[in-house]
Amino acid sequence: MEVYFDNAATTRIRHEVVDEIKNCLLETYGNPSSTHSFGRSAKSKLENARKVIASYLNASPQEIIFTSGGTESDNMLIRCSVKDMGVTTIISSRIEHHAVLHTLDDLESSGINIKYVKTNNKGQVDFQDLERLLKEDNSKKLVTLMYVNNEIGTILDLERVGLLCKELNALFHTDAVQGVAHFNIDVKKYNIDFLSAAAHKFHGPKGVGFSYVKKNTGINPFIRGGAQERGLRAGTEALPNIIGMEKAISLSYDNLNEEKVYIQSIKDYFIKSIKKIFPNVQFNGCSSDSEESTYTLINIAIPVIKKKASLLDFQLDLKGIACSKGSACQSGSNQGSHVLKEVQGEKNNDWPSLRFSFSSYNSKKEVDYLMGVLKEFS
Repeated sequence: MEVYFDNAATTRIRHEVVDEIKNCLLETYGNPSSTHSFGRSAKSKLENARKVIASYLNASPQEIIFTSGGTESDNMLIRCSVKDMGVTTIISSRIEHHAVLHTLDDLESSGINIKYVKTNNKGQVDFQDLERLLKEDNSKKLVTLMYVNNEIGTILDLERVGLLCKELNALFHTDAVQGVAHFNIDVKKYNIDFLSAAAHKFHGPKGVGFSYVKKNTGINPFIRGGAQERGLRAGTEALPNIIGMEKAISLSYDNLNEEKVYIQSIKDYFIKSIKKIFPNVQFNGCSSDSEESTYTLINIAIPVIKKKASLLDFQLDLKGIACSKGSACQSGSNQGSHVLKEVQGEKNNDWPSLRFSFSSYNSKKEVDYLMGVLKEFS
């Protein structure tokens, strides 16, 4: 049996999305920048996709800039805030994705002041500390905080952060890669200036995403060349992927409530089942909390001895079960998860931690199969 419980790394593409991409590849092959009928047809589809995606975020179409995905979007928005908007202080957390953290390291080496807000052992932001950092001096500030943590699933209160940033005259960027199409996001209500998203996290194609850039922010081109994407991101648009992303986000939001209930039931069943096998199992962060953590993933520290722990990953893979030790971007590294180190401290360091992430393609039968394999380690 093959079981895919690594949806936080990437999701299975929907058949309807594949059909849209295929049709676009075969029928709408003009360059959107061309002025002839083939180009105009491609341009029309491109702008319609922009309009559809914007509508789900309560954004204006001109505020959506298509990119290659979340990493490019994070880089674009953070770097442009410094280069074009006079930001000299950036406030973030130590449990962000490396697309953000490594960008901050680079900017810090060039003289930008980087500050990290305190987080608790659930991965939740200390809002008193955030307010303190925002009030510390009169420098131009950007707050960049992840909406849904990709490893432990902790949900950020976007509205509270956005309001605080507005009151204290700071810009607000959120890496919403794990949140878009899984939760309703109103960029106007939440006072968001910048947002990053990636299609492959919501059953769309890889290699495409978008940035939300609030109107009149004044950022300049991130990639120079042609006038594509309002002049901010040069290069011929990957229209088939963008059309696929439009279809994927539409299907996800149109079926959001139904799929959320179903996926939450899978997660609840997982929690109930794992407790029967390992009564002392630890849930990293607040990943077992249905209110404070996303319904799409769970991160657990399993109480097994070191000798067995070293075989756990191998056995799961051998049995056809896909999960993750941390984020997919660092799973090939010998380094442990920076997120788990931050939230766990020294606690349970001898226990192996695994992330299981779910989608509507999963079933309770798959959970039962997984538990049968895990039972061998109890």
